[in-house]
Amino acid sequence: MSCICVYLGAREGHDARFREAAVTLGRCIAERGDTLVYGGAQVGLMGALADATLAAGGQVIGVIPHHLVDRELAHESLTRLIRVDDMHERKATMAEHADAFIALPGGIGTLEELFETWTWQYLGLHDKPLGVLDVGGFYQPLLRFLDSTVEAGLLDASTRGQLVAAAEPNVLLDRLMAPADTD
Repeated sequence: MSCICVYLGAREGHDARFREAAVTLGRCIAERGDTLVYGGAQVGLMGALADATLAAGGQVIGVIPHHLVDRELAHESLTRLIRVDDMHERKATMAEHADAFIALPGGIGTLEELFETWTWQYLGLHDKPLGVLDVGGFYQPLLRFLDSTVEAGLLDASTRGQLVAAAEPNVLLDRLMAPADTD
């Protein structure tokens, strides 16, 4: 069993495919016997993901700072809800519990979490896989931008290659959880 940390929006967005992907990913995590780790809210895509994981019989660990308990409406029906002091502790606690990271569509918070986790990987603070669930091409502009940073000589191709992308939840989970090549 693995713990999959998912970063995603506390809003649902305008595209119904975002919610559908969150629900499908939650079901996939549960069906694989994995545990979801996420930001602990019951609203938006976050709530849809947690509810789908729980409904499919999965385990869910939520991590939420005290100051967001009311704002994001902490999900009190989780397997475990960890309340922390601040956002830094939230991200560290989520990362501590995770074996892999996935970003679904989201706003600046989602992107910040993804990039910080990727930076931690680059700096050797962890060697856990990370990827984006590219729902309806949501991440295509970002992925093209990252490719352009490689072309400009500002990002190493191997570092760029560490960020996996797939449009389907099970495909992304398979790629993230595949054993690393040991050539």
